[in-house]
Amino acid sequence: MPRDHSSGFFCPRRSSVPRMMNADMDAVDAENQVELEEKTRLINQVLELQHTLEDLSARVDAVKEENLKLKSENQVLGQYIENLMSASSVFQTTDTKSKRK
Repeated sequence: MPRDHSSGFFCPRRSSVPRMMNADMDAVDAENQVELEEKTRLINQVLELQHTLEDLSARVDAVKEENLKLKSENQVLGQYIENLMSASSVFQTTDTKSKRK
């Protein structure tokens, strides 16, 4: 058996490694490659979902801002209509007893 003379440990030559071990290593390498591809796919999916979430969050913020603007405009318009109605004689309440006399 060949030995690594510097350390005293057994050091097999590559040719002495059985072919079955090479096949096992190839299977492990293929399995690792599949795992790596799956991890890469999942990472890309997570990144895509993060970007989608950021886009949706920005859209929600924009809609909230627009909603506040529209509420403010509605309050102004409501006050304006109320003022017009109070100034118009058409919408004034009438005293029915005084008109009957």
